[in-house]
Amino acid sequence: MSEQQDLSIPPGESPSSDDLPEGWLRVGALDMDAQGIARRPDGKVVFIEGALPFETVSVNVHRKKNNWEQGVVTDIHQESSQRVRPGCPNFGLHKGACGGCKMQHLEASAQVAVKQRVLEDNLWHLGKVKPETMLRPIEGPTWGYRYRARMSVRYVLKKGEVLIGFHERKSRYIADMKVCPILPPHVSAMLMPLRALIAQMDARETLPQIELACGDSVTALVLRHLEPLSNGDKQLLRDFAAEHAVQWWLQPKGPDTVHLLDEGGAQLAYSLPDFGVHMPFKPTDFTQVNPYINRVLVSRALRLLGAQKTDRVIDWFCGLGNFTLPIATQAGEVLGIEGAEALVARSRQNLVHNQALRAGQGPLAPTTFVARNLFEMTPAMLVADGVSDKWLVDPPREGAFALAKALAELHENHELREGWTPPQRIVYVSCNPATLARDAGLLVHRAGYRCVAAGVINMFAHTAHVESMAVFELA
Repeated sequence: MSEQQDLSIPPGESPSSDDLPEGWLRVGALDMDAQGIARRPDGKVVFIEGALPFETVSVNVHRKKNNWEQGVVTDIHQESSQRVRPGCPNFGLHKGACGGCKMQHLEASAQVAVKQRVLEDNLWHLGKVKPETMLRPIEGPTWGYRYRARMSVRYVLKKGEVLIGFHERKSRYIADMKVCPILPPHVSAMLMPLRALIAQMDARETLPQIELACGDSVTALVLRHLEPLSNGDKQLLRDFAAEHAVQWWLQPKGPDTVHLLDEGGAQLAYSLPDFGVHMPFKPTDFTQVNPYINRVLVSRALRLLGAQKTDRVIDWFCGLGNFTLPIATQAGEVLGIEGAEALVARSRQNLVHNQALRAGQGPLAPTTFVARNLFEMTPAMLVADGVSDKWLVDPPREGAFALAKALAELHENHELREGWTPPQRIVYVSCNPATLARDAGLLVHRAGYRCVAAGVINMFAHTAHVESMAVFELA
């Protein structure tokens, strides 16, 4: 919470509460943390955990500043028609509640509408950009979708039991989770057996984390261990793997030390059937959390990109090649650029893997992957990458400011171009509407583009996390 966040809320954001009994508040909107936003009769903004738009509530305020307050709902006097019973026993405002989800009390389609509003508000208030068209939201399963997760582990000596899961709301403690409905059902059902497994191990006090990575047919668990595992512990892991059909990976130190407990077995991978692409990956590689949404996301992004056999396309922040290799089934030439050398190596392996798979189906377009620090882009570097017809940009939460700024500088100073021309179309996939809005402002107001479309992607149902996509065309 910050003074800047409060001051960014316009006076009309939340209706006044001056016609209500003293202490009651009328909620008008949700903020980025899924807190209800209300205004006191004097105009002071109140952020309320657990409150929904169009509700009348009482609140227990626990934090006060000059221009805003923050608190927790205590009574709901008028309930929203969109309020639903949470689908998980760990969700709520009670002591020990899990902090992983923030919106289970709001009907799923209403969650998407809130995220759409967040996207539109960010684009306008931060970037002064209004898309010409709002895309239909990309939605998918709201339960059992989370194929990637980092779960904390703790052996509680006083209780003689193990906790595995996400942290409690606003706490460093681990929630006492027996199930987790946003995890795949077979993983949720595994939480209690996992707790029993860790409790039996010699190293139970030095196992801080289990990372989950599900592929199409393999469930991988990465066990972080701070001391070498005994042969007995390794056998316990093997027995568990055989019973629950999982693949154990061990992580003795940093991510680069991750390795299989036992070599062999099925390969961790996911497919993009619309493009005939198969993507092997390591469990610590970045892949999208929600595979159902990812398939639709890639298909829509490529449809909006509209790559032709005559086009050269650059995929910025390309990762494993999640967009790059599908683009290579449509374009004439593709360049994938990524900051991490390890991911570039993996993307090159995936290129070779898919070239072999496509024997007889038509070859992929000539595709090159390079590693570069994309947060230090300059106009000269853009020119050196050569002319491309279209861009796909999929940055992390920090956004693609240096890239957009370099493009803007080239537009404003033709002497820097040396015959270089900007891409006609850019499809920008974002996991942070604030940085998307900032970059969109640069593209529209300084780089000569129109924002022709934008829309949300409900990648993380029941959370306040907003994924989105925007399309820019050269004016």
